[in-house]
Amino acid sequence: MKSEQLKEIALKQFALHGYQGASLAAIAEKAGIKKQSIYSHFKSKEDLFIQTFYNSVQKELDFIEKYLRGSRTSIRCMLNQFLFSYLNRYGENSNMKFFLRTSFFPPVELEGQVKEGTEKYITGLEFLFYKLFEKYGRLQDEITAEKACVTFLTIMDGLLVELLYGGSDRLEKRLEHSLEVFWRGISIKEGNYE
Repeated sequence: MKSEQLKEIALKQFALHGYQGASLAAIAEKAGIKKQSIYSHFKSKEDLFIQTFYNSVQKELDFIEKYLRGSRTSIRCMLNQFLFSYLNRYGENSNMKFFLRTSFFPPVELEGQVKEGTEKYITGLEFLFYKLFEKYGRLQDEITAEKACVTFLTIMDGLLVELLYGGSDRLEKRLEHSLEVFWRGISIKEGNYE
């Protein structure tokens, strides 16, 4: 059994049960190994958890970068579809579920390390979306690529909070209304992003 395979199994256990609820015994059982064998790859449960979390951060950034690079629609359509797709990903993807839950509810004893990983994610998002808005360039005069990026990511943050704490009807309403106002606020004239 390789370290990467163990992290994949651990990720699913941590996503389902959280740090406290997941046990090394259950992870070992799912992997078909003895619990002690985990220690030949990881120093401790904390080490396994943090390494799994750092991997999940990179996987989320890779997913977003691939999505943005692969889209051939208008920027408005692409980003609207991206948010819808990314929010739906939470219910379908263990990696995103683990990443979000850990970022919002880090184990107290690992809070500093989780914060480092979350900071990497945020910095990565800022870079990806800044480049996207900079490349597009058709913004109102006073709206810079940085302002468009920060505003879009603030909307995204709010939607992720609603995803975790709210209901689907309210999430859908917030998604629709916030994007409408966002596009009206940054485009030079109506229809620029169509």
